[in-house]
Amino acid sequence: MKTEPITHLSTPYDWLDRSLDSIHKANWYRFTQTITSKAGTIATVDGREMLMFASNNYLDLAGDRRLIDAAIAATEMYGTGSTGSRLVTGHLALHEELETAIADLKNTEAALVFSSGYLANLGAIAAIVGARDLILGDEYNHSCLKKGGLLSGAIAIDYQHLNLADLSVKLQQERSKYRRCLITTDSVFSMDGDLAPLREIMDLANQHDCMVLVDEAHGTGVFGDRGGGLTNALDIQQDLIQVGTLSKALGSLGGYVAGSAKLIDFLRNRAATWIYTTGLSPADTGAAIAAINIVKSENTIRQRLWENVGFFKQCLQSIGMQAIAFDSPIIAIEVGDITQTLQMAKHLREHGIFAPAIRPPTVPTPRIRLTLMASHTLEQIQFLMQCIEAC
Repeated sequence: MKTEPITHLSTPYDWLDRSLDSIHKANWYRFTQTITSKAGTIATVDGREMLMFASNNYLDLAGDRRLIDAAIAATEMYGTGSTGSRLVTGHLALHEELETAIADLKNTEAALVFSSGYLANLGAIAAIVGARDLILGDEYNHSCLKKGGLLSGAIAIDYQHLNLADLSVKLQQERSKYRRCLITTDSVFSMDGDLAPLREIMDLANQHDCMVLVDEAHGTGVFGDRGGGLTNALDIQQDLIQVGTLSKALGSLGGYVAGSAKLIDFLRNRAATWIYTTGLSPADTGAAIAAINIVKSENTIRQRLWENVGFFKQCLQSIGMQAIAFDSPIIAIEVGDITQTLQMAKHLREHGIFAPAIRPPTVPTPRIRLTLMASHTLEQIQFLMQCIEAC
């Protein structure tokens, strides 16, 4: 008797359709938009020229000719790739130069360069705490801080955003149960633009024998009299672990950890995301060195950036609008629910402004996340304001 072949009506991947459908229904679906121009205040997005108010290129260095020339020179000398991990064939003299420059910028004994800021946080956190330890982190910390905690195996507990009283209570309740404790926080919160109370956090850490890791991704280059970040601006001298990125105000790519010489020596031997990945490319390394030199010596760029922040604040307040914070070049405006926020983003896009909506699950509440650059003109900011007011 002939039997019919068995037809499988489902596959192990059918769950993808259901998951994507759920994402669409929740208005959480995201997609890329192609940029075909050099970084700057004007960008060509999906073939259309638009005013850029969404970039983390705060000092407009990503398109600076000096960084481009430095990247070309590094490529001509070392080639296009580092060819291996830093402990095998990928350690270049250029990497040492960059790490020395970062340590000087951050006023620390040493620094270690990773292939991205995300990898720097994952590697550092997973190396310095483990299953017998505690992590207390701000609930709005960046994903890489949270994922680093999971990777470490430590007990991770969130404290309420910027709430020192809640952090203090959790330290009193939990600290004595664990071998080591690490407090983690962004210095500048990437989606709200507000600042961590770093001095007070350091005081609590000293009282409870805790380490502190601060992610200066959005603070490096922007704060301080020489661009050293919020820790530099607050003149914090205590021992702490500073992590950051080279891809925002510094206009390149890569990440770093800065701190004591002992810490950096330890991470060279225990940070898996540094040990087992290819070293940063020569071009990115050369560009980052050039950016740090500019940031330390040309304070007028930062002054222009902060003048733009102040002007935009005045403009918003003049029409009765508030932002979550005015503490940084990140200005987040909450305009309603997801649908209303998407409508605002669409209105801005129709008028030639690139400022996309940021929605859950990236943030707890939807908002238009605007970022200012040192090179934005007052006329460009005024045009942005006209479009916001009209909407």
